[in-house]
Amino acid sequence: MERSILIYNSLSRKKEELVPLKPKEIKMYVCGPTVYDEAHIGHARSAYIFDVIRRYLLYRGYKVTFVRNVTDVDDKIIDKARREFGEGDLNEAVRRVSAKYLGLYHKDMHGLGILDPDFEPKATEYVGEDRPLMQKFIGRLIDNGCAYASRGDVYFDIKKADGYGKLSNQEAEKMETGARVASGENKRDPLDFALWKSAKPGEPAWDSPWGKGRPGWHIECSVMSSDILGDEFDIHGGGIDLIFPHHENEIAQSEGAGKKFARYWIHHGLLTIEGQKMSKSLGNFVTIGDFISRYRNPDLLKLFFLSAHYSHPIDYSSSKIEEARCALERIAIFMDKANAVKFAFLRTLAKKIPDEIMRIKNKFLASLDDDFNTPGAMACVFELVNAANRNISRVDFVIGAKVVLKEMLSILNITLEQAESVGQIGEEQIKSRIADRLEAKRARDYALADKIRKDLELQGVILEDTREGTTWRRKI
Repeated sequence: MERSILIYNSLSRKKEELVPLKPKEIKMYVCGPTVYDEAHIGHARSAYIFDVIRRYLLYRGYKVTFVRNVTDVDDKIIDKARREFGEGDLNEAVRRVSAKYLGLYHKDMHGLGILDPDFEPKATEYVGEDRPLMQKFIGRLIDNGCAYASRGDVYFDIKKADGYGKLSNQEAEKMETGARVASGENKRDPLDFALWKSAKPGEPAWDSPWGKGRPGWHIECSVMSSDILGDEFDIHGGGIDLIFPHHENEIAQSEGAGKKFARYWIHHGLLTIEGQKMSKSLGNFVTIGDFISRYRNPDLLKLFFLSAHYSHPIDYSSSKIEEARCALERIAIFMDKANAVKFAFLRTLAKKIPDEIMRIKNKFLASLDDDFNTPGAMACVFELVNAANRNISRVDFVIGAKVVLKEMLSILNITLEQAESVGQIGEEQIKSRIADRLEAKRARDYALADKIRKDLELQGVILEDTREGTTWRRKI
């Protein structure tokens, strides 16, 4: 009997068995970047969490259609375009800014080994003359009595949304307290939200029945998801900060248009830096590029993320990364030992996985079945490494542990690979120095042999003497 996967559904506020609309198929939509700046490690956590979830669903045999949208026009992008390019064609400046930062985002995702989405729709692809799908969706809401035009803007009428607040678990009356109509807004109720914004001089704008303008932020996801995944799909994901108002408004406008929308909602906790919110003004803003440049190894960031359940907040510090480094060292040291076992044994013994290893593997899978419990899964990784080290003299155990460990790490997107840094000593040089050390030992010049070992260690290379000879690995 196949095990079920349990997911904590933010909508029902309880764990539910994952039952897709179509057997063994998952349609999944995750809110992507607004491309106006470099991605930071908070963005990395979000991307990595949903990458692991996607990889596990694929491992379990599901066909996964994964959509991650791009907001490529909004106030922040327009402001950045003005700052970066000054006077001139603002439309072209906005295109250049969004293209620049989307390119950097893709570079960061590839650097982390994040799988590309199956679809990556952009907001501007849904408002043009050839595909005005956002305008049509908004028109449908107006026809259904859920939205109204006001002086070139279009707003969703929150009073027409049945059950508004069900995702964020808030009552509309309480949400109204403190709500205000901002200067320039033409809405009837403080909680009403913009579906279409009338054009301002020089800003990017598209034709619509209500005059030139551009879409509001919330409408993007409802239109893109229904276009690619249909009126109802399985999983919608994002950060906990998006529950209100973004995801709450998505539900309201999608249901207002007669669509069932998402069945399971997955929200991850937020990242802080040593107890503080990440902010450029506080000087604690850590981009993905900053991290890779400093540590050279994206696995360290991933292991840090895996230490907390996806739904919980996580606090970043250099000491936490050092803890991740020690953990990664433990895995890498065992894998080096396992790799030293002759390949011939792999063919004959890999199919004879010892029972203890299979027990740990099943425990690992059970952890991920339980709402993608990565701390529990990582505990199983280290339980396997410890068991393999206790049985290091048993070739069958070492090879079996290596096969299963690689399977586990693949699900978690842990590669055990480092990005090479400028000036890093090359493999041929390392082998040459190992040969020099061997000659020194044969000549009983142990001082020189020890110096060669220490010199290599300073260059990030660790030597280990075994009965089969000297092996080496790069320091994590």
